[in-house]
Amino acid sequence: MEQQDGVYFKRRALSEAGIAYSVSAVLPVILSLILGVIAALAAGEKYADTDWYRFLSYLLPQVCFAAAALIFFRRSKVSMRGTYRGCKWYYFLIAILLQFGLMFSLEELNGRFIAFLEKFGYENAGVALPSLDGWNLLPAILIIAALPAIFEETLFRGVMVRTMSAAEWGTGATVLISGALFSIFHGNPAQTLYQFICGMCFALIALRAGSILPSMVAHFCNNAAILVLTATGYGVEGGWTMPFGWSVGLIVSSAVCLAGTLVYLIFFDKRNARKGGVKNGTTFLFGAGVGIAVCAVQWIVILVTGFAGG
Repeated sequence: MEQQDGVYFKRRALSEAGIAYSVSAVLPVILSLILGVIAALAAGEKYADTDWYRFLSYLLPQVCFAAAALIFFRRSKVSMRGTYRGCKWYYFLIAILLQFGLMFSLEELNGRFIAFLEKFGYENAGVALPSLDGWNLLPAILIIAALPAIFEETLFRGVMVRTMSAAEWGTGATVLISGALFSIFHGNPAQTLYQFICGMCFALIALRAGSILPSMVAHFCNNAAILVLTATGYGVEGGWTMPFGWSVGLIVSSAVCLAGTLVYLIFFDKRNARKGGVKNGTTFLFGAGVGIAVCAVQWIVILVTGFAGG
């Protein structure tokens, strides 16, 4: 009887994790449409270029992620406290080194991927950030760096990866599937490769650490560094660029950090490792199906629009 109860609990948690993914994908779309209508009525046609709207457009998904996670914990009866449990100190160091490797070496790889798409006429629209001048940088770091590090990691690594692992999914399957779902969720074809690899790496370190705290640190460092560099004019039209020698050195050193941390996490750190495939995968897919469909449609629309614009 206890074994049957355990199987039922795992299946229910998988179903609820899938539903949480769907809720977090659908709810921001609906609320964004409502926000857009209200903003257009209040501020006119150019509302999308205002800082307040851009801040709200980044804040709104985080509220939805928090709501989806709370619904999951309430309905699945999974303990929220276990999601934020501590871990060995060195996983935080690994997370920082891992993120350093991802940010610069992977940025170079993703840049080549975008260049490849542009050869076929793709036009990368980029990401619309609010003004980062002066004190605007502080709310930007809170809304665009700190909150996603908390709520996205809670949803993707705390809810999904943790549930997949508890349902006895293999480590490889968990890392690959959660990385793919994380990537398509962001709906940006130009960032698909970057988000996919980041999603897999965050899932891997969360599994090894037995905690999402290190992946939270990595996620925050990634977003905050991008904001700070952009605020200083790095990579911005009319801004500054890094000297070639420094750029090469940075890419090489970051690639070494990325390779070193991954080799350690994959081949030497076997903590919480599990062989196997996807157990009761249809249970999760049934709940996540709507969210996957919505994300896929958004991804395709943006891709087609990019080629049409080019």
